[in-house]
Amino acid sequence: MKPPSRRVRFWLAGSALVLLAGALALWGAARWLLPSDAEVSQRIAEGFEKHYGIRLQVGGAHWSLLPMPVLVLTDVATDQPRPVTVHRIALRLQLAPLLKRVVAADTLEVEGAVLPGESIRAFRGRAPETVEKGRIALPAPWTLAETPLEQLRWRDVRWIDRRDIELAYDGQIDFDPGWRPRHALAERTEASPPARLRLDREGHNDRWQTRIDVAGGSWNGVSRFETLDDGRLRVSAELAPRDVDIEALVQTFGRRTFVAGKLHGQTTLTAEADKVGALMRGLRTRTVFSVSPATLTKLDLAKAVSTAGISRGGRTALDELSGTLDTQATPDGTVLRYTNLKARSGVLTASGNVRLFNRRIQGDAAVDLIDGVVGVPLKIGGTLSDPELSLTGAALAGAAVGSAVLPGVGTAIGARVGQQVERLFGLDEPPGAKKKPKP
Repeated sequence: MKPPSRRVRFWLAGSALVLLAGALALWGAARWLLPSDAEVSQRIAEGFEKHYGIRLQVGGAHWSLLPMPVLVLTDVATDQPRPVTVHRIALRLQLAPLLKRVVAADTLEVEGAVLPGESIRAFRGRAPETVEKGRIALPAPWTLAETPLEQLRWRDVRWIDRRDIELAYDGQIDFDPGWRPRHALAERTEASPPARLRLDREGHNDRWQTRIDVAGGSWNGVSRFETLDDGRLRVSAELAPRDVDIEALVQTFGRRTFVAGKLHGQTTLTAEADKVGALMRGLRTRTVFSVSPATLTKLDLAKAVSTAGISRGGRTALDELSGTLDTQATPDGTVLRYTNLKARSGVLTASGNVRLFNRRIQGDAAVDLIDGVVGVPLKIGGTLSDPELSLTGAALAGAAVGSAVLPGVGTAIGARVGQQVERLFGLDEPPGAKKKPKP
């Protein structure tokens, strides 16, 4: 091949010099026109306070334009009694769209965040309406790309609930256009075994294959996202728990239980809201379950029946425990309702209903012993850490009368009669007891 002529070489060198000079001029103009790191920090803090009404402290800010636009914030904290803190936030933008005044980001990384629930709740209703509805408005002539963010990653993000239980999460979301997750992963890496949620979008539909690995078992199925005719948003899912160890499950999320065994069943999940941020606050679930075999680790049903008094502690081994669990999120916590509970073992059968809220237990049960004692009514109370069984007031009075007439079986029959009297007249105390004054 013939080498380029001197004129061509001169033209190429001159072009390179012109391009280099232009790049240097552009860089110099950008450094002169665009804000300094300190100005960026100040503008972010001022904008945050303007939108949310809460002051923000930014320990450090650094941005660069080349080779790609990057903004890094460090030691960020809200001015609250229990501040929301983030050790590091990094946003990497795409340069080519930016030059056309289109905002498109490759990644947003969040590391070392602490999110107290009570502080997060202070932001409700403060965000601009466009943000609450999942949209971001930019001043003209700036616009958002069809896919504003390609990937969100978070590491060591710690949520603190109302009982000061702190749980750390890692995760990643890859987005399709319209903020639709294409793939998503969330993990409780500190749990043993680790708990993982994975979502994979099916084509371009608002439907995701859902895989949950938790407590040695799985909770797999399908999740959906819909916009209803009235504009409200709806999330739903159908999942199937298989071989999930109940004690390991609740320990994964810093909770306690008095039931041991492996869970099987079917779960449906629904949430509807006007805004994206409110979906979790309206979450409801229903699980039809069975645990076989099962153990009540802190309750002895047979002892409660035989003593006809308050019973704490002990264990009850069951061949099977089944029922329905409904959960409902409320502003004060999640309410759990167990209905149609059926328990069976070699010495007894039982049925009942239980309500759990803020670690308090309320419920009732009827226990049948194999030796002929039928339908003994029990009241379930106490807390998750110290549950108790007892006869209700009227049932206890009936048990005393029955025991005087016919010891043994008579106690149970009397208790059952007492329970029916209680239900008929709305009593919860033995006859002759002083009624509490109404508030």
